[in-house]
Amino acid sequence: MIRRSLLSAPVRLTALLLVLVFVATGCHRGDKKKDADEGAPVEQLYEKSHKLMEGGNWSGAETSFKRLIAQYPYGPYTEQAMIESAYAQYKAGKNDDAVSSIDRFIRTYPTHRNIAYLYYLRGLANGNRDTVFLRRVWSLDPSRRDLSTPRQAYADFTIVTERYPNSRYAADARQRMIELRDVFAQHELDNALYYARRGAWVSAAGRANYLLETYPQSAFQYDAVAVLGESYTHIGNKTLADDARRVLELNQPDHPWLTGDWPKYPWMIRKLNPFAGEKSVATGQSNATMSRRK
Repeated sequence: MIRRSLLSAPVRLTALLLVLVFVATGCHRGDKKKDADEGAPVEQLYEKSHKLMEGGNWSGAETSFKRLIAQYPYGPYTEQAMIESAYAQYKAGKNDDAVSSIDRFIRTYPTHRNIAYLYYLRGLANGNRDTVFLRRVWSLDPSRRDLSTPRQAYADFTIVTERYPNSRYAADARQRMIELRDVFAQHELDNALYYARRGAWVSAAGRANYLLETYPQSAFQYDAVAVLGESYTHIGNKTLADDARRVLELNQPDHPWLTGDWPKYPWMIRKLNPFAGEKSVATGQSNATMSRRK
């Protein structure tokens, strides 16, 4: 028994050494693979990251750009990497991360030559915050959700158009502002219809008037006039109701309210549900409105 134990000890020692060598070799290879870009020239890291982005690998590009920034905290390549990293986050649907990255860049480089683009990109990201998942699952209309981030997007685009009117992004920013104003106007119209459907005609008229005063020339201005006509009719103010009718007859004679076909609601029983939403004009309630927007 003693001899057998002495003979097996070298075998066990050899096996243990082989295991240690294998583990050490594996760890060394893993570290080597992990640190493949360690110490690489900044130009090489940027080119690699940019190619990942051009190929649509947004997550890989973001990671690669962050590695570049960590190794080279300063310099023109780093600045460009920060910008493109924010764009990769936006394209990947990481809008909150994109806004945070842009905010850090603006604080660090407030006079950067591409600062107009950063405000424009922040507007795009803010316009999409909290909407990608909701639209995918419920096809949620933008006007029927919290409008805090779209309003921030509108402020971002306003900065682009007012501070940098000659930039290449100003024209598109203006167009997006028009579209956002229509979203805000539609939100007010939906609120007005909510009150109208429940017989709160004074509140409905108040919302419609607010829409007309705050968002003049929006795509929903004549729908607001129709709400006024309907509200004043039920309130019993014939003079104001007739004024609303004349405005529609002069400016949009084909509006369905003039023939008694507006507004229409999908389920009358939903009137009993205080949490039920209204059918939005943009989803087909007003054919006249839709024809104007196409």
